Amino acid sequence: MATVFFTSIFILGSSDSGHALLCSNQKLRSRQTFRRACYQSRSGLPLNRGRRVFCQSRTEETKIRRYSPFLESASLDGNDSLVPDDWQAVPDIWRSSAEKYGDLIALTDPYHDPPSSLTYKQLEKEILDFAEGLRVIGVQPEEKIALFADNSCRWLVCRSRMWYALILYGHHIVLNLLRASHYALQVAKCIRTIPAKGIMATGAINVVRGSRSSVEELLQIYDHSDSVAIAVDSPELFNQISEQFFSKVVMKFVVLLWGEKSSLVSDGKIPVFNYKEILDLGQESRKSMPDSDDGRQYSLYEAINSDDIATVVYTSGTSGNPKGVMLTHRNLLHQIKNLGDVVPAVRRDKFLSMLPPWHCYERTSEYFAFTCGIEQFYTTVRKLKADLRQYQPDFVISVPLVYETLYSGIQKQISSSSTALKLISLTFIRISLAYMECKRIYEGTYLTRKQKQPSYLVSVADWLWARIVAALLWPLHVIGQNLIYSKIQSAIGILKTGISGGGNLPSHVDLFFEAIGIKLQNGYGLTETSPVVAARQSNCNVLGSVGHPIRHTEFKVVDSKTDEVLLPGLSGIVKVRGPQVMKGYYKNPGATEKVLDEDGWLNTGDIGWIAPHHSIGRSRRCGGVVVLEGRAKDTIVLSTGENVEPVELEEAATRSNLIQQIVVIGQDQRRLGAIIVPNKEEALLAAKNLSLVDIDASDLSKEAMKTLLLQDLQKWTSSCSYQIGRVLIAEEPFTIDSGLMTPTMKIRRDKVVARYKEQIDNLFK
Repeated sequence: MATVFFTSIFILGSSDSGHALLCSNQKLRSRQTFRRACYQSRSGLPLNRGRRVFCQSRTEETKIRRYSPFLESASLDGNDSLVPDDWQAVPDIWRSSAEKYGDLIALTDPYHDPPSSLTYKQLEKEILDFAEGLRVIGVQPEEKIALFADNSCRWLVCRSRMWYALILYGHHIVLNLLRASHYALQVAKCIRTIPAKGIMATGAINVVRGSRSSVEELLQIYDHSDSVAIAVDSPELFNQISEQFFSKVVMKFVVLLWGEKSSLVSDGKIPVFNYKEILDLGQESRKSMPDSDDGRQYSLYEAINSDDIATVVYTSGTSGNPKGVMLTHRNLLHQIKNLGDVVPAVRRDKFLSMLPPWHCYERTSEYFAFTCGIEQFYTTVRKLKADLRQYQPDFVISVPLVYETLYSGIQKQISSSSTALKLISLTFIRISLAYMECKRIYEGTYLTRKQKQPSYLVSVADWLWARIVAALLWPLHVIGQNLIYSKIQSAIGILKTGISGGGNLPSHVDLFFEAIGIKLQNGYGLTETSPVVAARQSNCNVLGSVGHPIRHTEFKVVDSKTDEVLLPGLSGIVKVRGPQVMKGYYKNPGATEKVLDEDGWLNTGDIGWIAPHHSIGRSRRCGGVVVLEGRAKDTIVLSTGENVEPVELEEAATRSNLIQQIVVIGQDQRRLGAIIVPNKEEALLAAKNLSLVDIDASDLSKEAMKTLLLQDLQKWTSSCSYQIGRVLIAEEPFTIDSGLMTPTMKIRRDKVVARYKEQIDNLFK
């Protein structure tokens, strides 16, 4: 057993010249701590007025409490308390928000049983209660607990509590002081300035994943992360994974967030606690804690370090097995403190949450939002459209697929309307698209990669032309707003801004929402960067880009072969550096070295370029914005030696209402092909309109479907640099359950290609 030194004689004095500290040491076992009886003058003067404290020590078995600095400021109520926004660890935000926003509603979760609604004070209280409950059932510092659950208020609170519990309760040596009101706190203040020898500020580590991941993936994450227990979303998920987990890994306990324990299939050997039981344990334990007014035992807290690991987040696994990304409190706090430049949220703003909460994008957005005093509503994919209309959120933070789905729904509604209404709607939309293009030109937010800026005369002429055309189109744009767009805006319900991240936002979706008056801001990030590194802002919303780097973040674009920095406007590998960059991959130093160099630059693996700086002209406000073109690993190299970025073609193809999903293929082939999941209903309707099948036909043959899809592909991809020559039809959609999509709804190209390898080989014969 490890040994440590403790102070057997403690004399603290102060004078005008400073403080004096005299200690003598002896060894004790690591599970021992000290209780000190403190004596001082009863003159009522504070310790820093020349008073002295003599502490006599004795030892007993006890546990220490490490603390998240501001969250525990009420217990450490000295003059050195942190200001509300001087956070050192992520859990600090809950105390800060509770003090600022108290009785405001923090979150509403209407779809779980029971429905939940918590104020900021109630949220903080539940965090403290559950944290104490976790300590009671044996949570230890540095242990990792796997949290496998979907989006809900309990996911958020449970995760926060796990952090807090792991931060708060440790088995180290610590001084316990008899509380003596103001004077004992003065002693504690002085002691906190002394380095704690042999005591490491380890922080809190949780391992998170959604319930829709495969059992094999959840098992791999649990085992690789060295987790010791799990918290699960529901009895259904537990029963799904229990057989493999019981036989292959060790679990100390299970926490059930929703549902009844009676529904679990368990052998009874592993303790199972439901949500309420953990709360009750914590409440009872907190009630039994000593009352400071009685002069009982006082625990000295040791602050967590901002550089300690806060969480391990496993990547979505679009290429190979997920890797555990170690993110520190400093990483996440950078996001919390700087996302306000992108999302100008204010008190009482409404947010709608639907993303997987283990997704780093959703997590950091939530943390930031709760520091602003917002109210968050939880929804699901099925309930999204209804909840948008009902709650009318100010902000929606989501992935591109959500906005693509909204766009497709609007287009489908327009297409199914009467011929006259359809013609009127499409005409006004085209006018508004032209109007917004002119507006971008005269406002200087028209994206270009040309390094040479235009002459002054050309710039003035360009500006004047754009102004005149925009002035002519403006009345028609306003009519379209009043007749058509206002109804679409009301149906979609986003009052301020939709924030898109976690994937590529198709340009036609971006342009469409701009034309109808719904603001979208696109951003960019990776799990390895906590995640946001760049984002468009409301005052400089450059379409076609992912915006400027956020504060304290650097970008450079390098040649993939020489690693030389390229000039603005030239495409290469994007690298980033900043305080949000990960500590590394868990138990994978080799992978860490491949992407993170000694100077702190992270190789994102993305291909992109940085817009040149122009002082005049249509692009004068675009300088420094980042533009992405695709993933380096997704590049298709044809047998002719040509490099093709599939994203351009896929983005263009998905504009067709006949195509549900598409993966462009053709590695080492002479020409490109595509695996397509067709929209069968729309394809049948189109075939009937073109008289390719009888009016009463109920299905299309494969050959007829291929012919129809190829014709539609040529229509939508005609402006692309390359064309698709061959089509392979997939009978079933790519889904998370089939393993062909990540839990963040990205298509796993390698898995799709592997699944259809034989058909692909035949396609190119």
